Amino acid sequence: MGIRKILFFILIVIVVNVGARPVSWTQGSTLMAYSNNMKNSIYYHFSPTYKFSLGLEMVEDKVFDNSYAYFRLTRLLNRKNTQNSQRNLYFRSGVSSKQWASYFLGLQGDWETRRLFAGFNVNLIESGNRDYFDQSYQVGIAPYLGEFGDLHTWIMLQVEHMPQGRNKMIYTPMIRMFKGDFLFETGL
Repeated sequence: MGIRKILFFILIVIVVNVGARPVSWTQGSTLMAYSNNMKNSIYYHFSPTYKFSLGLEMVEDKVFDNSYAYFRLTRLLNRKNTQNSQRNLYFRSGVSSKQWASYFLGLQGDWETRRLFAGFNVNLIESGNRDYFDQSYQVGIAPYLGEFGDLHTWIMLQVEHMPQGRNKMIYTPMIRMFKGDFLFETGL
């Protein structure tokens, strides 16, 4: 079964966690699926502690017409909780199954209140002769404030800068919904 069929199955049958916590709670795990004009991927990670996670990401690279796996490590660098907000900063890394010289290093951060969200993701990807840098930013607003256990919805805008892509800047309106431990996010 191809990665596209697996992605479709996960997206349709299971509520997928796509842009969620790169590190879970202690002894927690997360399954994420991601698709854009550059790649399709499925990523599973396990968090031995709330400060770091180890995982495996299966990638179908659309730009270089290649498939491989990343062995991933993510570390929570900083978290600040206040009465009205939370912010997180993560270091992300991965080494390719194709060759040790293929890897990525990145930073991911977010800040949110119950009403507002802002986040970023910056990556340096080294892959032999095809090294590149990408970044994305998200802002969002919750149209209503739900109680604990309710379905929560965010209306968001994501801006991606991918210098190696056909479209250097991509603007995507998005909807993010979550309830309990499940998060679903899709571009419109």
